[in-house]
Amino acid sequence: MNPSRRTALKTLTGSALTLSLTGTFATAMTPTETAAPLLKGRINHSVCRWCYSKIPLDDLCKAAKEMGIKSIDLTGPDEWPTLKKYGLTSALPQGAGKGINDGFNDPKFHDELVASYEAIFPKLKEAGMTTVICFSGNRRGMSDEQGAANCAVGLKRLMPSAEKYGITMIMELLNSKVDHKDYMCDHTAWGADLCKRVGSNNFKLLYDIYHMQIMEGDIIRTIRQYQQYIGHYHTGGNPGRNELDETQEIYYPAVMKAIVDTGFKGYVAQEFIPKRDPLTSLKEAVLLCDV
Repeated sequence: MNPSRRTALKTLTGSALTLSLTGTFATAMTPTETAAPLLKGRINHSVCRWCYSKIPLDDLCKAAKEMGIKSIDLTGPDEWPTLKKYGLTSALPQGAGKGINDGFNDPKFHDELVASYEAIFPKLKEAGMTTVICFSGNRRGMSDEQGAANCAVGLKRLMPSAEKYGITMIMELLNSKVDHKDYMCDHTAWGADLCKRVGSNNFKLLYDIYHMQIMEGDIIRTIRQYQQYIGHYHTGGNPGRNELDETQEIYYPAVMKAIVDTGFKGYVAQEFIPKRDPLTSLKEAVLLCDV
């Protein structure tokens, strides 16, 4: 009899628990080498800094490197030298904009937003980074159609500069049901329509699996349908945005396989709030998602 979805997930996470950062999941090393996990190489792994904010950045970088993680998401310019010291990048940096609530859907913010992003583009290029996060902003009574039109106007102003510096602006899809009330870019179809309006490969979406499970579900079908507009992925267990274990409803091995099957070459970042030992939970998630 085939194992159930829940049993399979327990088996995978249970296997991960038996591995240690320097034990059986490390390759053979000389005394001067850093432990490296036996990952399959089909997923580029990242992790979001804010979920591990209590861990000093140097310590997080060391642990990430040992796990085979290549990037730490949502870091700013002052943190990039530390990442570089450990041979890491930031696959989705921050450092521009006005936050989640005040975004491109409101024209009164456009001048400030444009100036902010134009200032960060050369810094990103100098640091060897190619993306930056951005947000739609909250609706505040605005229709989705008007918001999309407004976003397109503001983002088009930035595309020549983004293309010049080789930077892709990536707008995050967030849920407006639980965590980010009134946020506009809360459905993949709306985000894909905005990508069409902007009309540049230097604007794409951050498909946050946790957020989109809450808003629309049907994750694998949605990923396949809108793959050309997705530039980055985030994870998180639902409900709760905690560990990717048997307590939550998303079967991440299948989702990761679907991402790989689309030919995606970008990064998948762990963005869950650990309830247990944070680095153990991070290691388990990396191994679970390494299909």
